[in-house]
Parts: sequence; C-alpha cells; structure tokens
Amino acid sequence: MAKILVVEDERDIRDLVEFTLKYAGHEVVKISNGADAIQAVPEMMPDLILMDVRMPRMTGYEACRVLKTMDAVKHIPVVFLSAKGQQSEMDGGVDAGAYDYILKPFAPDDLIKRVAEVLGKFGIESPSHGLGGLS
Repeated sequence: MAKILVVEDERDIRDLVEFTLKYAGHEVVKISNGADAIQAVPEMMPDLILMDVRMPRMTGYEACRVLKTMDAVKHIPVVFLSAKGQQSEMDGGVDAGAYDYILKPFAPDDLIKRVAEVLGKFGIESPSHGLGGLS
C-alpha cells in the first residue's frame, strides 16, 4: 500500500480518484490546491503525488517546481492529471519536474495501472488488484 496525495480542485474528480485508489488498496489524502500541497507534503511524506495542472491559488506546475526545490521531498514522484493533452502542456509538466502525465478523462482501471507502474519504478509496492472491469 502506498500513501498517495491527490491535489485536485474539482471535488468530483478528487473523490473519484480517492475512491479508485482506496479500492486498489492505497492510503489517499486529498488537497484542493497547490499552495496547501506545498505545506502538507513535508509533513505527510507521500509516496506519490497526483496533481491537477490548473488550480486556483497556485497551479500544479508552480507547486511542483517549489516541491522539487525542497531537499526533503524532491525525490517524491509527481504525476500531473490534466485534460490538456497538447505536447506543449506535457512538456511544461516535465519541465516543472513531473515524472509523468495522465490525461483526463481516464478509466479507473487505467489509473490504477498507471499508478502501479510509477510506484514500481520507484520501488514502492502496489496492491495487485484492479476494479475488476468496473471501468
């Protein structure tokens, strides 16, 4: 089980991601904006951060850039969640320090699989079951 921080300003998406990842056996903490995430990450030390790009107060790009300057947390992988699939958007995410980019909308099983792949690359064990075709 991994501890995953979900940073998303849209409540419905935040709740869907939480439900999906909890069902897959992960511990999930939700935050609604990048500024609050910067405060919370050093305290909670998640294994993975899933972050929306467009949020009020501080964009995901801005929050990721700040987190990647903090020695205690810069090793934590950040994966952006965004409906914007243009190459320039994805390049911006990588430039900000993100490990990966997941496009919205996504099927729950696809989210579980992508999260498991990222966690595996960082040596973090992920539960092996999905949603059993509920996507």
